[in-house]
Amino acid sequence: MADKTSGKTPVKSPRTGTDRRITPRGPGSAMWYALAFFLFLALGQAFFFSMQAGETVPYSQFKTLLREGKVQDVTVSADRLHGTIKAAGAQKARPFNAVRIEDPKLIEELEKGGVKYTGEVASRWVGELLGWIIPVVFLIAIWTFFFRRMGGAEGGVMSFARSRAKIYAEDDVKVRFGDVAGVDEAEEELREIVEFLKTPKKYTSIGGRIPKGVLLVGPPGTGKTLLARAVAGEANVPFFSLSGSEFVEMFVGVGAARVRDLFNQAEAKAPCIVFIDELDALGKVRIQTPMGSHEEREQTLNQLLAEMDGFDARKGVIIMGATNRPEVLDPALLRPGRFDRQVLVDKPDVRGREDILRIHVKNVIIADNVDLKVIAARTAGFAGADLANLVNEAALLAARRDKTAVEMKDFDEAIDRVIAGLEKKRVMSDKERRIVAYHESGHAIVATLLPGLDPVHKISIVQRGFGALGYTMQLPLEDRYLMTRSDLLGQLAVLLGGRSAEEIAFGEISTGAQNDLQRATDIARAMVTEFGMSDELGAVNYNGHKRSAFIDTPFMQERGNYAEETALKIDTEVKRILTEAHDTARQVLRGRRQTLDELSLRLLEKEVIEADELKAIMGPIPPKDPDAIPAEIPPV
Repeated sequence: MADKTSGKTPVKSPRTGTDRRITPRGPGSAMWYALAFFLFLALGQAFFFSMQAGETVPYSQFKTLLREGKVQDVTVSADRLHGTIKAAGAQKARPFNAVRIEDPKLIEELEKGGVKYTGEVASRWVGELLGWIIPVVFLIAIWTFFFRRMGGAEGGVMSFARSRAKIYAEDDVKVRFGDVAGVDEAEEELREIVEFLKTPKKYTSIGGRIPKGVLLVGPPGTGKTLLARAVAGEANVPFFSLSGSEFVEMFVGVGAARVRDLFNQAEAKAPCIVFIDELDALGKVRIQTPMGSHEEREQTLNQLLAEMDGFDARKGVIIMGATNRPEVLDPALLRPGRFDRQVLVDKPDVRGREDILRIHVKNVIIADNVDLKVIAARTAGFAGADLANLVNEAALLAARRDKTAVEMKDFDEAIDRVIAGLEKKRVMSDKERRIVAYHESGHAIVATLLPGLDPVHKISIVQRGFGALGYTMQLPLEDRYLMTRSDLLGQLAVLLGGRSAEEIAFGEISTGAQNDLQRATDIARAMVTEFGMSDELGAVNYNGHKRSAFIDTPFMQERGNYAEETALKIDTEVKRILTEAHDTARQVLRGRRQTLDELSLRLLEKEVIEADELKAIMGPIPPKDPDAIPAEIPPV
C-alpha cells in the first residue's frame, strides 16, 4: 500500500514478504551532481592558471626588466603578458605575468632588446561556459529544492489541495471489539458493517445494499473514534482518519479539492473505511444570514454531498463520521443514501462502567481490596474517557506515595479529584471556615431528609478546583434518565440549603452561594420555559431553541419568541419556585438546628465526613417515599 504521508513507496520483498522502503530520487539530485561537477571544473581551471602564471609583476617593472635586458621571452595576449625572466647567477629563470597596458612601442622595444615574443589567442570557453552555466544551474537547483519542499508529500504550501487524512494499513490498526466496552448496542450495530467488509457477496447476492455512511453520535469521551478503529481492525481493511476541520482552509476551493482527493484515495484502497471525526465542523446546516454565509465551508460540504451521492457502495468503501452535535448537521447530510444510519454511543450504565474499568486496569497493579463494582457505582455519569483518566489518576497517586499497588483509597481520592478538582493547601480564617462548614452541612442535611434525592456520600470543607471552598458529594444508587417535578424541587431545596444554613447560624449571608444560586435559577427557569412544569403558564415550551442532546449547556441561551407580558409571568414563576424551595430548606434546617451545629463542629475538626459518620450524626430518619412530593415543598 502506498504511504501517502512519507513520500516513499513500499515494495514487497520476494523472500520475506516484508515491506522494503525505496526512496525515489528526483531530478533535484542530478542537478546537484551537475553543479558539483562544474564547480570542480572551475576550481581545476583556476588552479591550472595559477600554476602556469608564475610571479605577477607590475607593467612598469616589466618595462624596467625589458630595458635592462633581463627578459628572455614574452607571450603577448589581448590583456596579459607572460614570459620568462633570464637566470642571474645562482637564480634560475622564473616565469612572470603582467597585465597588459595599451603601449604602441611595446613591439618596437621587444625587437630592440632582442626578446623572443609570440602572440596568443586566449581560449576562454571554459570560463565563459562556467560564467553563465553555473548561475543557471544554481538557480534551477534552488527553485527545484523549494518547489519540492512546497509541494512535497509531507505537506507544504503547494500541497494544500491534497487530503490530510492519516492512512493506517491493515496491520497498523490493533484495536478490536474486545478493547471496547460499555457500548454493547452500538457494537452490535457495527458488526454488520464488519460482516459486509469481510463478505460483501453475502449481502449483494440477494440485492441488498449496505449503508454508505454510518454516523456515530454521542457525548464527548464515549469512544466513538475507538469504535471506528475497532471496525477497521475487525474487518482488517485500511483506515483513513481525519477531522472535519482539516478540510477548511483560508484558500477558496481547497476544502472541495481535499474531499475529491480523499475519495480518490479511498477508491484506490477499497475496501476501506474513511472516518471523519468532528463532522459538525464541516457539515453544519447551510443558512443565509445578513452577514453572509461561509462560502468556503459550504462549497466543501456540497462537494462531500456530491461525492457520497456518486460513490458506488459495491466497492466496499464505508464512510463513518462522529459528532456530539447532531442537531447542527445539515439535513441533506443525514438523508438516506448518505449518512443513512445513525448509531448512538451513549454514556455507559453501571455495568458498562465496570467493564470499562476492567479494560483500563489490565496494565495497572491493583490491590485486593479494590472493588470495581463499588467504583462503577460511584462514578455515575462518567464516560469512557473519564474512567480512563480516573484509573490513571489513581495510579499516579499510588506511585506518589511509593505504593506497590493501587488501593481503594487511591481510587476514592481520584474520584474526588476528577469531580471536585485538585486539593488546595491554603490557610483560611476561623470565621470563613465556620461559614463554609455550616454551608456544606446545610446542603447535606436537606439532601438527607427530603425524599427522592441521591444519598450524601461525602462532605468536605477542603478547598478544591476553581474557587470551591467545600463540597457535598451525592452519589446516585442507580442510573437515572428522567427527572420528575418533585425531583427538581428537591434539588432546588438542596442547592439553597447552604445559603439557608448561613442565615440560620449567622443571621447573614455570604458570597459562597453564588454557584448554588446560578444552578438553582437555571433549573427553575427550565422548569417553567422548557419542561412545562408551571400551572400558571401551562404545558408550553417558551424557550424556542433546541438544546444539545449530548453537550451540557446553560438552560437559557437566548430569549424565546414570546411577549413582554409572558416574560414577566416567567420571571414571576421562577421567583416563586425559588422562594418556596428556599422556605423549604429553612424549614428543614430549623427543625434540625442541633444536628446542624453538631455536624458543622465535626466538619471543623475533621474537614471530611463520610456517609457512615453522617448517618450516625443524623440519627434515625423516618422512612421516605421516593415517589411522593415532599410535604415541605408546595406543588407548583
